[in-house]
Amino acid sequence: MADEYRSFVGDTHPGADETLFEAIVRNPVVQTLVLMVVVSLATWASALAGFGRNLFVLTAPVVAHPWTLVTSVYAHVGPGHLLGNAVVLVVAGGLVAMSTSSLRFHLYFVVTGATAGVVQVLALSLFGLPIGVLGASGAVFALVGYVLTSNILSKVIFDRLSVPWWAVVLALVGIALVLTMQYSAPGSALVAHFTGATLGLVAGRYRLLHV
Repeated sequence: MADEYRSFVGDTHPGADETLFEAIVRNPVVQTLVLMVVVSLATWASALAGFGRNLFVLTAPVVAHPWTLVTSVYAHVGPGHLLGNAVVLVVAGGLVAMSTSSLRFHLYFVVTGATAGVVQVLALSLFGLPIGVLGASGAVFALVGYVLTSNILSKVIFDRLSVPWWAVVLALVGIALVLTMQYSAPGSALVAHFTGATLGLVAGRYRLLHV
């Protein structure tokens, strides 16, 4: 009977025998950090060699180089840019990863990052300012936004206090603006940051990543 009980308990905890190294490797935040470093190094190397813009930089028209929708999210201009996004990823991403799966985390990171980049490029293109965008800023802002509205306190405020939908919308937009203006470096992609923060706040409101 004791052996049967131990067997049953072991089956219900498939990660019980997982080593610390295996747990770290399987962590989506660590996997994302590795991707950011590898792609960024490739970006810098290609820039030194005089090519690579069409491989990593998201520009208009987006359909011309569709793969940059993904590569631009992980590529960074320089070490400082990479380090700044990595720090936020570790903090906010670590919290989000605790309540979601690796697949959902990676999809969320890519989709929010790519969407933020596209909005930035298209918005500036409307004013005749063709630019290139790269970096995980939109995605990490989306992670921060998700943390802010997916917690228990936010749920109590929005749900149990019966806050009107229009007030919720105004609050989310206001928070996104504050995050954008407070934590965006001079000359950074403000539209992308605002878009990422807004996507994250909405996703967190509905707890889209929770499993």
